[in-house]
Amino acid sequence: MAAMSASGFELAVGQPFRFTRCLGYMTRSPLESLYEVCEGKIIRLVAVASETEQGTTPGRSLLLEISCPDDQVLQVRFLQGEPGSESELESVKRYIRDWFDLDRDLGPWQKLTDGDPVLRVLAERLYGLRIIGIPDLFEALCWAIVGQQVNLAFAYKLKARLTEAYGESTLWEGRTYRRFPEPAALAGVDVAELQALQLTRAKAAAVLETAALMRRGELSRDKLLALGDFDAAERELVRIRGIGPWTAHYVRMRCLRDPRAFPIGDAGLQNAVRKLLGMDRKPTPSELQQLFANWAGWEAYATFYLWNNY
Repeated sequence: MAAMSASGFELAVGQPFRFTRCLGYMTRSPLESLYEVCEGKIIRLVAVASETEQGTTPGRSLLLEISCPDDQVLQVRFLQGEPGSESELESVKRYIRDWFDLDRDLGPWQKLTDGDPVLRVLAERLYGLRIIGIPDLFEALCWAIVGQQVNLAFAYKLKARLTEAYGESTLWEGRTYRRFPEPAALAGVDVAELQALQLTRAKAAAVLETAALMRRGELSRDKLLALGDFDAAERELVRIRGIGPWTAHYVRMRCLRDPRAFPIGDAGLQNAVRKLLGMDRKPTPSELQQLFANWAGWEAYATFYLWNNY
């Protein structure tokens, strides 16, 4: 176990930003297995990116503590390990900025919601909340796959089982912190082995196919973003067995950072709209499309805020 380091860095954040709003989303389930939130701080095990001839790959794991007492600057401490180079430090900063969507200018979103009769009150209550992302494509895809057609609590349990079975871990002050497995960790794993974790056969097959594509370099976040077109990225994703439009839009929203991502078939979104508008039934797809037309270009943020109201 690496010795403790008092080193770290600070990241300035654009406004609006409210760390407590983000923590509210991140603590929505006590079953979260990939980070811990305690006393206004987040502790998470992350991988620093390493540059190889094959491209950027995950390297060593570092244990981070993140806090933000003034909503102006994120304070990051290295609890275990430190970046070994400037490029590794930059990869950690990039991960955090992506995780909290810090590079997004929310000015247009604020202007839109200030004058919107449906979202105005909700946006005021959640002021400063940013979409909490999943920067790692494999984690994002697996989370979306295991979450299909099950309740959220069971989805968290499935994610935790995958993480415990195949992910890296470290011990810090008597607590175990885990990192979601890399695609390479599932090499040689078969469907039956994942079924033993209570994944359905179809979900197990989808996870293994996704891992294989990423191991072979046929699928990566960089390649999807390099397409320069989120619709093209979606077409690539839905070619994978077990990944449909809902999963693709979820990944577009939380990993690829497409502000227009719109998982129209999401039951949670439908129920959130029903609650917000006081409807006695779920809205139809055409009703959702008509409603979201008012928020064109910000469908992802509208969805995320609605989820947080449900």
